[in-house]
Amino acid sequence: MGMGEILIIAVIGLLVLGPERMPIAIRTVVQWIKSAKQMATAVSTEINQELKISELHQNLKKAEEQGLNNLSPELNDSLQELRDAAASVTRPYAQAEPEDDPYKTATPNDNTVEGTQSNDAPGNSSNDNSKS
Repeated sequence: MGMGEILIIAVIGLLVLGPERMPIAIRTVVQWIKSAKQMATAVSTEINQELKISELHQNLKKAEEQGLNNLSPELNDSLQELRDAAASVTRPYAQAEPEDDPYKTATPNDNTVEGTQSNDAPGNSSNDNSKS
């Protein structure tokens, strides 16, 4: 659309809707355009991912047919990419340690939260004057 066409549509919209409803109509149209662009981007991304998965699947079939011996560099790259993807899926679970838990919560008998000790517990205050 050229600038002239946009100007004609704006003038017609102003005449039909009036100055009170025109800003609301513009906002609504802009929201529709944004959501359409987001959907188009999401669909495009999903299609690209599916095409890549399909290509990797075809390369894996070729590698299996050749018995994983004397593979072309392209098939070796695809096979290595699949191995890396499989390793990345299992790696976070294998490396997790209990003290690295970011969601650790304090238990009723535990005065520590994420490695810090609370000074608000009774008897732990440095200003406690009841001790002599």
